[in-house]
Amino acid sequence: MTEREARKEGRRIRIAKLAAGSVARAIETSETRGMLKAVVDADSGRVLGCSMIAAEGGELMTMMQIAMMGGLPYVALRDATIAHPTFGEALNNLFASLGPDAPAQAAREARTEATRTT
Repeated sequence: MTEREARKEGRRIRIAKLAAGSVARAIETSETRGMLKAVVDADSGRVLGCSMIAAEGGELMTMMQIAMMGGLPYVALRDATIAHPTFGEALNNLFASLGPDAPAQAAREARTEATRTT
């Protein structure tokens, strides 16, 4: 699903973006042109779609397809241990650009607030 399609459906989404020039393996191979983008459901954290216009983009898309088929939330890809240096580790950085997991962050903030009031 594209960003446009998700917005048309009225979904609350978050967009993760990463320039290919920020990927260690891309720098090592001098293949720094391109962009990685993912559309994430803001409520469930599930990946709705992505675009990988970069070296080894097809390989990255396959990794994303498997994650989407399995219903993994973006934090699973953000926090996964992926071999270095590979293009695949770009997924860690791509999803790290979203910051903390929204539902988990809200729970932490609620616990912190509850601790302050007791």
